Amino acid sequence: MKAEITPQEYEAFKTFLQDACGILLGDNKQYLVKSRLRRIMEENNLNTLGELLERVKRTGRSSLNEVVIDAMTTNETLWFRDNHPFRILQEKLLPEFGDKKSAQSLRIWSAACSTGQEPYSVGMIIEEFRRQRPGKLRDVKITATDISKSVLEVARRGEYEMIAIGRGLSPERQKQFFTPAANGSWQIRPQIKSMVEFRELNLLERYMLGKFDIVLCRNVLIYFSAELKKDILSRIHATLNPGGYLILGASESLNGLPHLYEMVQCHPGIIYRKK
Repeated sequence: MKAEITPQEYEAFKTFLQDACGILLGDNKQYLVKSRLRRIMEENNLNTLGELLERVKRTGRSSLNEVVIDAMTTNETLWFRDNHPFRILQEKLLPEFGDKKSAQSLRIWSAACSTGQEPYSVGMIIEEFRRQRPGKLRDVKITATDISKSVLEVARRGEYEMIAIGRGLSPERQKQFFTPAANGSWQIRPQIKSMVEFRELNLLERYMLGKFDIVLCRNVLIYFSAELKKDILSRIHATLNPGGYLILGASESLNGLPHLYEMVQCHPGIIYRKK
């Protein structure tokens, strides 16, 4: 990107991004746009953000449109990020569903799963629970979704470089749930990988995923406007089975939907139960 971003270009790009995927860029984030789009601009011989927007609008839902959204929505993630949700799963939710469900089935949705660390972390917790309580939760399926094709490709492979393995994963779990690959990376074991199905999904579009007992929608709603956040949470509610649970990010809260969810204090941590 050879030219500085003008205020008009930045406002136009903010509108494009919100319309395309719901993300609401804050003020003075031009540096973020420049750093994330620099390679795309160079590869397409574009000098200004205005030229990029013009190309995207002219070509519609093209590969260029996808890579721009991809670049702006891809975020680094960690294994067992924030810790509390996984402790709540281990100590409260899995025992609750394991004891009450005669069919021993469990359906979980990991929304905005990025490169797969969250759903695979959930899978590890489930496997540990099964080892402690044999015969419980025999039928588990985790559906993991993201808007980005590139991060889903990484997630489906289930193979991570050592630098990514080190972000939140204990040596004990690395040994239990990964095997070394020939190129120095680490491959997640089949018993965890087989639990997870990865699917492309824009949270603004219609959900055709089925019903869930637990939905994790963490650290993504902070990027949406209040109106879109409320709409997404209402549609997530429709995907939950009766008595199902919603888990949000540590910095996110549920406001304005008391008729849909009730708060459950977990000391520490808060989750939400479908009314």
